[in-house]
Amino acid sequence: MTEYVTSADGTKIAYERVGSGPPVILVDGAMQFRAFDPASGEMATELASHGFSVVRFDRRGRGESPASSPITLAQTLDDVAALIAEATEGADDAVALFANSSGGAIALAAAAFGLPISKLVLWEVPLTDELGTNGELFLTGLREHLAAGDPDATIEYFMKDMPPEWLEGAKASPDWPIMTAMGPSLEPDAEALAWTQSAPRAALWAGVTQPTLVLVGEQTLDMMRPAADSLIENLTNAVLDTAPAADHAWEPKSMALKVAGFLVG
Repeated sequence: MTEYVTSADGTKIAYERVGSGPPVILVDGAMQFRAFDPASGEMATELASHGFSVVRFDRRGRGESPASSPITLAQTLDDVAALIAEATEGADDAVALFANSSGGAIALAAAAFGLPISKLVLWEVPLTDELGTNGELFLTGLREHLAAGDPDATIEYFMKDMPPEWLEGAKASPDWPIMTAMGPSLEPDAEALAWTQSAPRAALWAGVTQPTLVLVGEQTLDMMRPAADSLIENLTNAVLDTAPAADHAWEPKSMALKVAGFLVG
């Protein structure tokens, strides 16, 4: 059942909760929201069966969480903070975050900026070079495409560094109009990834001391293992593991089991 929480600026954020127990919030990546991502829904149900209260939400500007542009990383962190308060019923308790892809950079920012988070599970965060400039350049380019008002060109730009068959498949799919409508909500993804290059990562993430599970697929894109290594090297309390997965996509039951094992342990 869809519920709503009010973020700091009054925006209504849609979410649903399944199961009971310690709370876990799923932080989506670039092209995800509840009605467009059945795999995460299945994973949430499986994770709940292991004794957790699992919260899925439509990120600002997606699904049942409409919002006007621009959409910023700061607003997204406010949304996560509101969901944490809702999940803990206003107490000071912390919650665990499971974050997918670029959502992992958002989750890292949430932890670095002091949100009450108990543990982090980060799946294939697409980090590039530490102290590189490509993230900021990409963010600038994305903002220029958004300002130009061409939804197709915006998503083409956002996917330009992904395997070309992903973009070809997306454009040939009936889901393409759904993806192009998500353009403004991609700015926090790009902003969070640019943030990961804004200072030496050991300093940038010095306050991220929560136990963290860094996951990559058994078959993965070339960039993902170096990205995972950077997380392990620069987070003070992180471990690396693999999951049965390929091409940046995981299997819901095995992922839920992997996440539950880490959170319980």
